[in-house]
Amino acid sequence: QVQLVESGGGLVQPGGSLRLSCAASGSILRFNSMNWYHQAPGKQRELVASITASGFTNYADSVKGRFTISRDNAKNTVYLQMDSLKFEDTAVYYCNAHWGLRDFWGQGTQVTVSA
Repeated sequence: QVQLVESGGGLVQPGGSLRLSCAASGSILRFNSMNWYHQAPGKQRELVASITASGFTNYADSVKGRFTISRDNAKNTVYLQMDSLKFEDTAVYYCNAHWGLRDFWGQGTQVTVSA
């Protein structure tokens, strides 16, 4: 069983920064990709950023140039550095691990951007 634990969410002012962490139980190298999604109230869950086992990254257009996904294989952890945060970034952020035909999810961490 794979467990993913997110941390690092919180309240931040517009223009501020946060770094989210996702710690996995066991090696993250077994996953095809690790991903960050967000879900705002009343909206569908959306992919924000992804990183493959080989290190290839991809971002939603809305966060390109502001967010950076990275991984530390030794710590079995994936990060999402969020800079220049906007009101519309407010959401619950979920860590996801894609492994073959299976997807594993963390419990989510709330990010609120407010003045």
